[in-house]
Amino acid sequence: MLQKSLALNSSLPQAKYLQLATVRPDGRPANRTVVFRGFLYDTDHLTIVTDRRSCKVSELAANPHVEVCWYFPSSREQYRLSGSMAIVSKDDSNQQLLQARQEAWARMSDAGRSQFVWPQPGQPRMPADEDLFLQPAPDSAGSAAPDFCLGVVQVTEVDHVDLYTNQRRIFSSQLAAVVAAGTPSNGDAPSQPALRWETRNVNP
Repeated sequence: MLQKSLALNSSLPQAKYLQLATVRPDGRPANRTVVFRGFLYDTDHLTIVTDRRSCKVSELAANPHVEVCWYFPSSREQYRLSGSMAIVSKDDSNQQLLQARQEAWARMSDAGRSQFVWPQPGQPRMPADEDLFLQPAPDSAGSAAPDFCLGVVQVTEVDHVDLYTNQRRIFSSQLAAVVAAGTPSNGDAPSQPALRWETRNVNP
């Protein structure tokens, strides 16, 4: 269903932007806009990219639960996707996930890659650091920047609203394994769990 919505809205660049909410250490929500970078190989896990130094990475280390809110203007659909998110850094032991990270780096624009060699996100901008913002972008064919991470979201509940028909359905599963927690020790790609989904029609 989500892939159909992506196809219907493929002409809109903004259709790849979604809202990702995490939980701060004090329990408050933290929400930001991120870019959908595709599905993880043959799974239905969503991927984004992020900086290892960002707040979301430390928040996810303490609490991996996330919610994504994604609106598609052409088809007038909203998705709220709940699940868990794993961070794939340069130190990950799974070779398939490291390969996915490197492939995501290669697909980044020059402007996107440049951000991962800038000074610490969220810190005061210092005059002495201005030259760092002007340096050339790292090579897309080279190794990903040390702070470049791939974020992988395994969805376990979907709340879908079609505003054309005013229909709302909730798809839920009891399985909530994080990708990193299910990583095989032999380095193979994480297998897609056999999710048993339940569907409920609810009032919009």
